[in-house]
Amino acid sequence: MLQLLESSPSMKPPVSLEEAYEICRQLTAKYATTFYLGTLLMNQSKRQAIWAIYAWCRRTDELVDGPGANLTTPNTLDDWEKHLELVFTGKAEDHFDIALVDTLQHFPIEIQPFRDMIDGQRMDLYNNRYQTFEELYLYCYRVAGTVGLMSTSVMGLDLGCSASPWNYQIHPYIPTKEAIALGIASQMTNILRDVGEDARRGRIYLPLDDLSQFNYTEQDLFQGVNDERWRSLMNFQIVRTRQLYNQAEKGISSLSPDARLPVWAALMHYSGILNGIERNNYDVFNQRAYVPQWQKLCSLPIAWLRSQAL
Repeated sequence: MLQLLESSPSMKPPVSLEEAYEICRQLTAKYATTFYLGTLLMNQSKRQAIWAIYAWCRRTDELVDGPGANLTTPNTLDDWEKHLELVFTGKAEDHFDIALVDTLQHFPIEIQPFRDMIDGQRMDLYNNRYQTFEELYLYCYRVAGTVGLMSTSVMGLDLGCSASPWNYQIHPYIPTKEAIALGIASQMTNILRDVGEDARRGRIYLPLDDLSQFNYTEQDLFQGVNDERWRSLMNFQIVRTRQLYNQAEKGISSLSPDARLPVWAALMHYSGILNGIERNNYDVFNQRAYVPQWQKLCSLPIAWLRSQAL
């Protein structure tokens, strides 16, 4: 049952549940247009739940990357984790919490992925370089692979295999690894698209070992050098990221039938950003790769066919 923390100094006048979900919807539509388009293909209860989860993830990310990030300390993230624990006991402190508490009442979502995401923000608080891909992989899991786990709980599983009496003891496959792979692939896509923006903030997310492998220096990156070394390095990263998308694709058929189309659509739209990077000749320093709206719409029939056949 939802409990409002009336004594909390940050609590605003409570809104209705419908209004709380609308606030989450608006936040998702504003900051995650590609992701948002995929949610519109879900039924109402699932898309509202995804909006509530996204809103929490966005607020968590902004603690380190938002306008007030310079005021964030380890204690800030500790307090945010305590706030999370209260939400998981059914207590709401603000409008966003109202929607998330309702989501938790309707879907079997565990708290650990949320905790792991906060740990990812702790990494961002101290790190602006990653030496190896293994280190970067851990970071990507925490800030994005966790979203795949949260979302899978909402999407649901295909229970058809256990519907017949001779199969009732067969447990449905849970695509945990695939869900994590999709989250990591999406984060890697963000990293590749935003290299120039991150460099202007003094951040390098590409593994330093990979830069060294292609004889490309940090100074080259900060100067936006787009030569054969850079293009080879970026191609290497894109191939790696596409492999993660390919792994993710294998788990979609295990999802509830009504969730497959939106996941296929989101995967195709987001992986399309990699094509945009290639079309821009890997110039992520001066051009932001994106998938045009018309192209997203044109891909929906293909996404539908894949959701039915694969």
